[in-house]
Amino acid sequence: MVYWGVATRRSEGIIRVNSRHRVLKQQEYLTKLALIAIFLGGFGAVVWMGQKIAAGEFQPNALDLLLLGFAAFRLGRLMAYDLITEPLRSPVAHTVPDESGAGDNVEARGFGVQRALGQLISCPICAGTWIAALLVYGLYLLPGTTRLFLMIFAAIGLAELINSLVEALCWSSQLARVQTGAKLQELRGRPATPNLTQTQENSSGKFHEDKK
Repeated sequence: MVYWGVATRRSEGIIRVNSRHRVLKQQEYLTKLALIAIFLGGFGAVVWMGQKIAAGEFQPNALDLLLLGFAAFRLGRLMAYDLITEPLRSPVAHTVPDESGAGDNVEARGFGVQRALGQLISCPICAGTWIAALLVYGLYLLPGTTRLFLMIFAAIGLAELINSLVEALCWSSQLARVQTGAKLQELRGRPATPNLTQTQENSSGKFHEDKK
């Protein structure tokens, strides 16, 4: 009888946990559907407003598209990763060590509504989609002000891409130097034991000094 009572309570506990999990999963899905509806509803509202405010005047050019791309890229990463926006992310997302062991990553918190919003804000592409929509709406309704804003963040986005490229080239060249030095030492009959960690630290330090 005792065993039967314990087994029954355990089964009831599992059922309650599974039921709670299903409820939270439904909340997460409903939140995502609501976000889709808000996105599409906002699009419709802006189009309706634009017909009354700037009918026939919305003619973006190639430069506008380029500015939008760089600005959405930078603002998406700003919202998803940068420390300055961590207070905005903290209710729904948090920073955790990356599974690869290299650096950190941002992940959604909790379950249900909190998790759905966290997944949106911690993904630079997802957040960038909403940001790009807002920027396009700005061009549609307030083109002059929005273009000024776009130029600022497009310049930062381009600078970030250039910085990433330069940093990647620095690491690649440093690794090639280490490998070449190891081969030369082997040819000279000496054991090659390059301290890669120290070399990377020196390279990183030199790179940051160069940036200063």
